[in-house]
Amino acid sequence: MNLPNRLTMLRVFLIPVFLCLFYLPFPGHFFFSLAVFIAASLTDMLDGRIARSRGLITDFGKFMDPLADKLLVVSALICLMDLKMVPALVAILLISREFLVTSLRLVAAPKGIVIAADRWGKYKTASQMVWISVALLLLALSDLGIAVPGAGGINALLLAVVTLLTLLSGINYLFKNRGVLKDC
Repeated sequence: MNLPNRLTMLRVFLIPVFLCLFYLPFPGHFFFSLAVFIAASLTDMLDGRIARSRGLITDFGKFMDPLADKLLVVSALICLMDLKMVPALVAILLISREFLVTSLRLVAAPKGIVIAADRWGKYKTASQMVWISVALLLLALSDLGIAVPGAGGINALLLAVVTLLTLLSGINYLFKNRGVLKDC
């Protein structure tokens, strides 16, 4: 297994660590969960750069990298929904898009078609990771008794951007890969 694929798998293995730190009630647990989330998010950027620069792009990486992102983001999304930082309807929209794109990839795979992440998917993922990081930071500060003026508005604005990019990227994937669904 090459280095980019190891980094992708590290991201998957960091998810339970993130979840434990998020839910175990000890002082500073939100800061620790934020640190793990950021570290996991950075592996996404790093694995792609290394794979492209060293010519280490594999079908495993094309499939597993976006899946690892989805697992990380959906895990954090559910945690934030649990704390009422994201409405259930928005969470359903965001998760539905992930199932839609993953299903499209699964339909394409037996046909020998690998649907890699495109720029809209990357924008969506980046916006999600930024929003989640900010939301975790707001939680961590609040947990320490530090009030951030406009915290709810900041969260709502970032979540609106995430939702818009998620919907646009989902529509883009469907449109670009509509041929995959023709024989279904």
